Amino acid sequence: MARCVTGQISRLYPMVHEETSDDPSIWASQQTSQKETRNQTIIADFLLMGFSEHPEQQPVLFTLFLGMYLVTLLGNLFIILAIVSDQHLHTPMYFFLANLSFIDTCFTCTIVPKVLSNIQTQHQTISHTGCLLQMYFFMALALLDGFQLAVMAYDRYVAICLPLHYTTIMCPQRCLLLVATTWLCSNLLAFSLTLQMAQVSFCASHSIPHFFCDLLPLLKLACSDTHTFQLMMFAEAALSGVVPLTCVLVSYAHIMHTILRIPSSGGKHKVFSTCGSHLTVVILFYGTLFLVYFQPTSSYSADTGIVASIVYTMVTPMLNPFIYSLRNKDMKGALWKLFGLGKYCNL
Repeated sequence: MARCVTGQISRLYPMVHEETSDDPSIWASQQTSQKETRNQTIIADFLLMGFSEHPEQQPVLFTLFLGMYLVTLLGNLFIILAIVSDQHLHTPMYFFLANLSFIDTCFTCTIVPKVLSNIQTQHQTISHTGCLLQMYFFMALALLDGFQLAVMAYDRYVAICLPLHYTTIMCPQRCLLLVATTWLCSNLLAFSLTLQMAQVSFCASHSIPHFFCDLLPLLKLACSDTHTFQLMMFAEAALSGVVPLTCVLVSYAHIMHTILRIPSSGGKHKVFSTCGSHLTVVILFYGTLFLVYFQPTSSYSADTGIVASIVYTMVTPMLNPFIYSLRNKDMKGALWKLFGLGKYCNL
């Protein structure tokens, strides 16, 4: 009986010995595999560390961001209400402006409430799903903002360069089609990038050096190969950034050519005042976006990204209502009427 048991053990022993081989190359391979498995983890939460390095400044930042957030909401809301309530502003130009104000409101609401909550509670965590959702809405609305600026530039081109055909070209059906197309394209592009990001494996570190979930800071944490994803990201950035900007530049090149042929200085001043506000917004928006996104991820600077992101997520949406209304007599008149101060509309 003992010999039988011993024989069974001797037959089993080579199998056990084979699985726990002392071969250094096999042992090293197993250790490497285990290390990679530990490093490429499924992260349930991320930490948004954008302002955590300066705790003494957080009360000031909270007050500043809250003030900017409220001004943005109220300013864009007043623009929308003024356009809706005034029949004289039911034109393509103001229809696009109302749509831009709505986009800016949603854009700010995607980022700022979470920033304020993180500063107030000192709880910087955001779930993996929440991070992807925030990134999706941020990208969709940022792309939509750029497309909308291009549509508004095209509208100004038709109004100034082709005034006799304006009502035919910019009919209500075409205006709705332009807006619907921009919404569809921006959401499809954002969804494709978010879907790709959802398949990326992240390292054990889950601290994002930013105040919201953005593409470049997240790619810094990736362990899996992101070369294909980066190529796709830059291709979509070129499509959604360069193409609308080219439309803006071409439109304004034609506008400038037309302006130079206007004989009266009064006519030139009116055109400049109408287009100057839009150009200011275009420069603010695209200047900061190109500063952040049109650079390799290896040269990405967290501090530069944070400052530029504050400009296009908080400052630009806050300034847009003032830029578009302060130099626009019709807009100022509609706002005075909205506040019940119609007698001051000619001031």
